[in-house]
Amino acid sequence: MKGKFFIPCDEANHVCDKTQYKEATLWEKIKLNIHLIYCFACRKYTKKNSKLTKLVAKKSVTMDTAAKASLKSAFEKELAKHQ
Repeated sequence: MKGKFFIPCDEANHVCDKTQYKEATLWEKIKLNIHLIYCFACRKYTKKNSKLTKLVAKKSVTMDTAAKASLKSAFEKELAKHQ
C-alpha cells in the first residue's frame, strides 16, 4: 500500500517539473501533493520552481538572428567536444 501513495524525493521533483509544463497526470499530482505534506525539502523545491515559472512567464527574451546563430554555433562546438 505504501508504494502506491508514497514516492521518493527524486520522483517528486520530476513530477513537480512535469506539473510546471502541464505534463503531469492527475495521479502523479496526487502523489506529489501527498509527498509534499511530509517533505520540507520538496516543498521548498516546488515553491522555488513555481516562482521561477512565474518570473520566466513575465519576462520575454528575444534574440536577434546574429545572436541566435552565434549561440547555436557555440552550442554545437561544445557538443562536439563531448561526443
